[in-house]
This record gives sequence, C-alpha cells and structure tokens, in this order.
Amino acid sequence: MKVRLNLATSPLESNRRFAVGASALGFIGLLALLLLSRNAYRVWSNDRQVRARQAGLEKQIVVLQQQRQALAAYFEQADTVKRRQRAAYLNGLIEQRAFPWIKIFMDLERILPEGVRVVSIEPRLAGDNVQIKFAVGATTDEGKLKFLKVLETAQEFSNIQLLTESRPTRQDQPDRVILELQAIYSSI
Repeated sequence: MKVRLNLATSPLESNRRFAVGASALGFIGLLALLLLSRNAYRVWSNDRQVRARQAGLEKQIVVLQQQRQALAAYFEQADTVKRRQRAAYLNGLIEQRAFPWIKIFMDLERILPEGVRVVSIEPRLAGDNVQIKFAVGATTDEGKLKFLKVLETAQEFSNIQLLTESRPTRQDQPDRVILELQAIYSSI
C-alpha cells in the first residue's frame, strides 16, 4: 500500500479549470478575430470596387463634358445657326401645309352670318391643338353679335377670346366693326 504524503507547506491547488476556461475564451477570441478579419477584407474589397467604378464614371463625365462643350461650340457657329433657322422656317412651312385650310374655310363659311367677312387668319400649332388668331369685319353691330353667338355655339371652336374691337376711321372701308379673336380650332 502506498501512502501519499504531501510534505509541502501549502496544499496543492489545481489550475485545470482556469486553463480550460482561458483556452475556451482564447479559442472564441481567435474565432471572432478570424470572422472580423474576413468581414473587414470583404468590406475593403467592395470599397475598392466602388472606388474603381467611381473613378471610371468620373472619367466618363469628363469625356462627356468635353463632347458637350465641342457640340455647344459647333452649334454656336454662324453657319450652324443659319442652318437651324432655315430648318425652323422650313418646318413652319410644312406645318402650315399640314393645316386643314379647306376645312376651316368651310366651317367659317357655314357659321358666318350675312354682312360678316374674315379679314385675316393666322393659324399656329400649340401642342396638339391649332390656335387661330383671326380678324373679322362686320358691316353692322347686329351682324357682329350674330357672329359671336354662332361662334360660341360652334363645336369646332373653343376657348374663344375677344382680343380687340375697333371701328375703322376711314369712310371708304365697308366694315363698321373689326373684331380680333383668338380661338382653338379642332376639326373633329
């Protein structure tokens, strides 16, 4: 039989619990360090890609601004300005040809009472609508009133505005009253 004798002045203490706890805590710390390092690398990599994409976009912006300045300089040249003005003039002529002149004159002929005539007519495209500014001469005030009443009830004309009403000062003019009107014409 063996007898264990402890001749030490203080009893033997076991540090096993401390060693196991410290090892577990160290392992958890190492695992957290690895996870955080992986996450930091992923953020750094994504940030690098975003910075590269941003640098590419900034280069594109610079190139596009240079192209815009070159185009602006081209369109400000006298020759180009003349071409644009000529194109606008030709487009205006094409729009006038597209205007249904025959239809409007037929509609005006139908609604004009006796003693009232169209002095001038000026159509203008305003978006999808045709805006007409026209002057009408009437030999009498009754003819003028009849025309205004018929014009208000006509389906082809809407948003009718009386711009001016004047009386000619010369005696040789057949009209006693000249009306300037503006309306929107729809040939439906």
